[in-house]
Amino acid sequence: MADTAADILIETLYDLGVEVIFGVPGDGINGIMEALRTRRETIQFVQVRHEEAAAFMACASAKYTGKLGVCLATSGPGGLHLLNGPYDAKLDRPSRSSRLPQPSRSRLLRVHWCAWPESNLRPSD
Repeated sequence: MADTAADILIETLYDLGVEVIFGVPGDGINGIMEALRTRRETIQFVQVRHEEAAAFMACASAKYTGKLGVCLATSGPGGLHLLNGPYDAKLDRPSRSSRLPQPSRSRLLRVHWCAWPESNLRPSD
């Protein structure tokens, strides 16, 4: 079977020393969740009850281990809930990464689709 983009993402995170990813599964990240499931011996996925908790857990993990902390959420409100983590990380400067899918342009900013351009989700320096 050919590698998918999700497989490459998870392999790259593993190569960077990531051992745990915090997040909430959702429709927009099914491919990533499958890539994590097939590699559960190498990278642990910790499912949390809220995306904001995943962001803070990734930030805390990075602060205490010195390794890259990774959180994962689906597009729309899931991605927006990750925003507090980067602001905490901005103040303390640990290694942290957020991953969320970008919906197709045709679905972006529709009234019934809660999604925002990724450029609006990055904290300013």
